[in-house]
Amino acid sequence: MNAQFPRILALLRAERHISQKQAAADLGISQALLSHYEKGIRECGLDFVVRVANYYDVSCDYLLGRSADRSGLTVTAQELPEADGNERVAGAGLQIILNKKLLINSLNILFDLLAKAKNRALVTEISSFLMLSVYRMMRVLHRTDSANPNGMFSVPASLASGYCSAAMQQCEANAVAIADGEGQKLSVLGEVGDVTPVVVSTTSLGELYPLYAPSLLNLIKNAEEHLPLKKDKA
Repeated sequence: MNAQFPRILALLRAERHISQKQAAADLGISQALLSHYEKGIRECGLDFVVRVANYYDVSCDYLLGRSADRSGLTVTAQELPEADGNERVAGAGLQIILNKKLLINSLNILFDLLAKAKNRALVTEISSFLMLSVYRMMRVLHRTDSANPNGMFSVPASLASGYCSAAMQQCEANAVAIADGEGQKLSVLGEVGDVTPVVVSTTSLGELYPLYAPSLLNLIKNAEEHLPLKKDKA
């Protein structure tokens, strides 16, 4: 059974704000069977996959998790826009160009959504997490040449990775608490105001960021392929 189909099937219905009963009726099956499909309990036939693709106006490749784009297109480095058209990486190969575009375009969306959330504490925690991530990887690159000066960093190499991991976990925990409305309970954050709810869905991302959304959706897909979850064998 395809591992992505149940998740995407349920996601598309939720994003359209369609009840399970209504979707089942429109698709010509019982609500109980649709529920089984959305939970991954039962496997549907190819004819139903095509029916769903037509119903939600998406490609079969998208439904099966083969493409992050609803149309089923595979995004290449050349097709992705650059947030800063004047910035180039000297001697960059296609992999570097693609990854750079995925990250920069995705960060543009992330920080624009942060602006919509209107919460300085949330901006601080997420920004700190990202800065620490870049810092850690710069230290990795620094290690590639033993002649690089040790004085570039004030924290000893033996402590840096562990300290960064702890700090990043704290930033993430604080950010989650703020997003869930629990930030005021954390004395380490001081005064934390409310977070303006931000709508985040494949539909809203595509509408708000038609140029950059493919980058973020592909980044999500690529990232989840690195997570130690059971892989689809279909």
